[in-house]
Amino acid sequence: MPGPTTFTTLEPGGDNALAVTLGILGDEWNLWILRSALLGARRYGDWIARGPISHAVLTARLGRLTEAGLFEKVVYQQQPVRHEYVLTARGRSVWTVLVSMWAWEQHWSADAGARLPRRRHTACGQLFVPRLVCAACGAPADAHDVSVRTGPSGDRSRCVPAAAGRRRSGRAARTPDIVPHTMELVGNRWSAALLGSAHRGATRFGEFAEQMGAPPAVVIDRLRRFTELDVLAPRPHPGRADWVTYHLTDKGLAFFPVIACMIAWGQRWFHAPEGPALETVHVGCGAPFLPGLVCDRCDATLNAATIAIEDATVANG
Repeated sequence: MPGPTTFTTLEPGGDNALAVTLGILGDEWNLWILRSALLGARRYGDWIARGPISHAVLTARLGRLTEAGLFEKVVYQQQPVRHEYVLTARGRSVWTVLVSMWAWEQHWSADAGARLPRRRHTACGQLFVPRLVCAACGAPADAHDVSVRTGPSGDRSRCVPAAAGRRRSGRAARTPDIVPHTMELVGNRWSAALLGSAHRGATRFGEFAEQMGAPPAVVIDRLRRFTELDVLAPRPHPGRADWVTYHLTDKGLAFFPVIACMIAWGQRWFHAPEGPALETVHVGCGAPFLPGLVCDRCDATLNAATIAIEDATVANG
C-alpha cells in the first residue's frame, strides 16, 4: 500500500496516470464517499447514515480507495477492533477535482443545487465559484490557453481503464446521482476518450475514431450522445457537403477545469516509469501548466485550509 504522502510507481507498460485517475474519479460512489469524507465521515457508520449506499458497495469502495492511497485505515477501538478511514494527503487533494465538478454541474444543471454541497471561502466568508488559473503566472486559463502533447506513457491503449467501459453501460444500476452530467463525460471509457480527443482538437469522425481507437459504431453513439448533451455541436464541413464536423460548445469548453484538475491530480500521485502521460504548457507564460484555483469573489488563491464544504441539505434545512 502506498504511503500517505508519497506517489505510487505504476507498472511499466500498464495503465498510466490517466487510466488510474479515471478508474478512481470516474466512479460516482467513490466521489460520494470522498465528498462525505470532506464533510466529516470517518467511520463506516458515518457513510451508512448519510445515504442509500449498500454495505457491499461501501466495503468494496473503501477497500479500493484505501488500496489506492486516498484513505488510511486507523484503529480507533481495540475491543472489539474497529477502524476508521482517514483521508491521506492524496485523498484530501482531490478537493480541486470535486469543487470543479460541483461548480460545472451547478452552472449547467438546473437541479444540481439540492444534490451538491456548498463551497465557502473562509478567507472572505463568501460562497464561491472556483476560477482556473495558471499556477506559475496566475493568469486565467481555459482550454485555449493550454497546449497539450502526448507524453512517454501516453499511448491511447494505456489512458483509460478497461473496467470503465463495463461499469456504466446504462443508468439501471443504483448510483448516488450527485454529478450525473459529469459521469456522462468521464464515467465511461469511450466517453472519456472522446472528450479528451475533442479537447485536443479533433472535429471530424475519422479524427475521433483514430484518436479513440474505438469501433465506428461506438464513435457514432458517443458523438450522438455528446450532441444530445450539448457538449458538442455539429456543423457542416466547409469543403464537403456530405460531411459534418463536431465542435465543443460553451458547455463542453467549460468542463476544462475538471479535466485539468483530474490530470494534475493523477500525474502528481501516480507515476509511470516511462514518464507522464501528458505534457502541458501554458501558452501565455511558456511554463509547464499546473492548474490553480482562485475565488471568484475575492480573487485569492484557494487551498484546502481556506475552503469549507457545507452540506446543502443541512444549510437549507
